[in-house]
Amino acid sequence: MTLNIILLFLGTIVAFWISAICGGGASLILIPILNLLLPGSVVPFSLTIGTFTSSVSRIAVFKNHINWKIFFWFVPFSIPAVLLGAFLIKYINPNYLQLIVAFFLIANLPELFKYKKSEIESQRPYPKFLLMIIGFCAGFVSGITGAIGLLFNRFYLRFGLRKEEIVATRAINEVFLHLIKLLIYISLGLYSDTALWLGLTIAAATIISSYTVKYILPYLSEFLFKKIGYGAMVFSGLILLIGTSQKVIQQDRISFSTTYHSAETESVISWRNTDFVVEFAFDDGFEVERPIKPEELPDHLKEKYNALYYRYDKIHLEKVFAFGKDPSYEFYCYKDNCLTKFEI
Repeated sequence: MTLNIILLFLGTIVAFWISAICGGGASLILIPILNLLLPGSVVPFSLTIGTFTSSVSRIAVFKNHINWKIFFWFVPFSIPAVLLGAFLIKYINPNYLQLIVAFFLIANLPELFKYKKSEIESQRPYPKFLLMIIGFCAGFVSGITGAIGLLFNRFYLRFGLRKEEIVATRAINEVFLHLIKLLIYISLGLYSDTALWLGLTIAAATIISSYTVKYILPYLSEFLFKKIGYGAMVFSGLILLIGTSQKVIQQDRISFSTTYHSAETESVISWRNTDFVVEFAFDDGFEVERPIKPEELPDHLKEKYNALYYRYDKIHLEKVFAFGKDPSYEFYCYKDNCLTKFEI
């Protein structure tokens, strides 16, 4: 246990160095360590204590570099949004939102290669209404997923701020969100004594990290700083996409299978308890088939279904969609394990 705590302490210092330089990503390093020491439900509590303390200590170190214009347009709209996100977490599957976040992060890949030194000076500040929208989105995503980190890194990089300004302004924009999340976790009982002590260990390490990172930043050029930021976003997006995809596949029982017949190829995509069949035949082209219930049939086909219902043991219905054609219906009727198919 002692060795794990030492590993957590040292890992935190390194993680928040990387976070300051890359604009986020500390959770990618700390979450696996915390998962060894805590139940998954209280890991966000410990991590948020650390991120809150990190933001406070960075504000203390870089307070002279804060861009107050961004703060006054960002924070007022992010606070109600984080409350809304925390409320909707009961109704929204955060895994699907994380998939969207992953694709958003990976979309920065062209920026990683196109970015040139000459572009640094040509960047223009965002209009005020866009600052409001970004603040709201940051709070909302943070309320649902528990983190914003690298997602809004591009916003800071494209604003034309210097690296010290980015570190300071990010910190003061996010400190309120971390505080609100802490209050929410406490109110929901998502904490423990062990989680508190580990969180305080992370907090102590983040203070050391914040006060030492100011000696690292001068060795990084503005160009390299932003290159690292874009690279971190793309890398984190790939990691998030792989991890979240596996969760979604397991949770929603997603599977894919393909069979080949003489003149057609049939692929079945299963999602939860529904199968979607994609079929390709050389004569008919692509078709998508979806299982339906009897009540989804048009009125004139309900009569046919009722007439067949008493003649067969089981009837399976599918609605067929084809490019350039009206939807059609297929009746798979079983009697004594023999199949009779009607296409209408």
